[in-house]
Amino acid sequence: MTESNNILLIVGMHRSGTSVISQWLQKCRLNIGENLLGSGIGNVEGHFEDLDFYRYHEDVLQENHLSTQGYVTRPVKKLSYYQEEKLKALTSFKNKMSEQWGLKEPRTCLFLTHYRKLIPDAHYLVVLRDFHSTVNSLIVRDFKYIEDKYLNRKWLSRQIWNWFRRAGKERKLYRGQAASYLDVWITYNNELLKHMEMLPNEKFIAVDYNSLIKNDKKTFSVLKNEWKFSLVYFEFKKIFKEKFISEVVNIDQFIEDKTLLNRAYELESKLRKYAL
Repeated sequence: MTESNNILLIVGMHRSGTSVISQWLQKCRLNIGENLLGSGIGNVEGHFEDLDFYRYHEDVLQENHLSTQGYVTRPVKKLSYYQEEKLKALTSFKNKMSEQWGLKEPRTCLFLTHYRKLIPDAHYLVVLRDFHSTVNSLIVRDFKYIEDKYLNRKWLSRQIWNWFRRAGKERKLYRGQAASYLDVWITYNNELLKHMEMLPNEKFIAVDYNSLIKNDKKTFSVLKNEWKFSLVYFEFKKIFKEKFISEVVNIDQFIEDKTLLNRAYELESKLRKYAL
């Protein structure tokens, strides 16, 4: 990395708003990649994830016998020599391509130890979202995948789904998935908390996804005036679409392990202290 390179890592748990924030920053003229992951259920306007890093994270997770989706409860603590050299080569290539660039890919949270080492001068935009909203959003997305299959069937199957199966399937998903997704939320956000505790204050800011619509100018000012990214202001509210926000279900009722729930509440309280 040369002195002229300016790098921003946009880090946050899955379904925490990192996609819409990356879309906003792209509108502000930050280069977040030439080849980006496209749209899908739950991200109809795109994921805004650099496919080079996306595939790298997938490969390393697979080589470590972990879910390539990143829904795991432990970070990637060690890289092999090959994996580390590959990440060095990837970041070096990005530096040669652009004097300033950004990276958004939720599974970056599982690799923060390595990014701190390989890109010591990078800045971090840490995206926070409460665990109720995040877990709910993950389950709603899973439910949409299931519903989409039923709604593409014949008329009778669609009616059976709407009248008899839909509500029961939704409750079953919450009972079956809430605890495991909460455990993943804890893992990711623990890594974010440790990361912020280890970084100099001037190297990161934390934003609450739900309040960025009010704080976008403050966030933009840090990036442009303090961190010296060459950007042009674009209103976040022009990107943010409230219609995509799911109604939040209180997941506490679905968590049998109250210790897990208490850990989440405690962690959320600690994270809030960092938010702008």
